[in-house]
Amino acid sequence: MGFTTLSLKGRALRLLSQREHSRCELQRKLSPHVQEGDDLAALLDDLQARDFISQDRVVESVLHQRASRLGASRIRQELQAKGIDADAVQHALAQLQDTEWVRAYAVWQRKFGAVAEDPRQRARQVRFLMTRGFSSEITSRVVRGEAPEV
Repeated sequence: MGFTTLSLKGRALRLLSQREHSRCELQRKLSPHVQEGDDLAALLDDLQARDFISQDRVVESVLHQRASRLGASRIRQELQAKGIDADAVQHALAQLQDTEWVRAYAVWQRKFGAVAEDPRQRARQVRFLMTRGFSSEITSRVVRGEAPEV
C-alpha cells in the first residue's frame, strides 16, 4: 500500500511510528490530506485519548535528543514550533537551567577545544554558541575558557 492511498488515520499512525509528534504538528502535516468525510479534529482527539499523542513525550523527546547540543533559547523555539503550550515549555526550560553552562562548555570543547587566540576566532566561537541557543552570559564565560564546576 503506497503512502498516497493511506487513510488519514493510517498517515497519522505512520508519522507517530517514526517519532513523537505534537497535536499541532500532526494537524499541520495531515491537513493537506483531508478528504471529504474525514474529520481531522475527531481523529486527533481519538489519538490523544488513546495516548498516541502526548505533549509530555514530545517534550521529553526533544530534551533527550537536542539538549546536549543546544541551549535553552533554541530548545524553546523548537518546542514552540511544535505547538507545545507555554507552561510545558517553561517547565522543560527550568529542567535545563542548571546544566546550561556544562552543556555549552561541552559543545564548545568538542568544536574548538581551546580559547581563541585573536578577536576573529573569538567572534566565531561566540557566534557558534549563540546560534545554538546558549545565553550571552554563558557564551562569554565559555569562550574565556571558564570551566564549570562539576
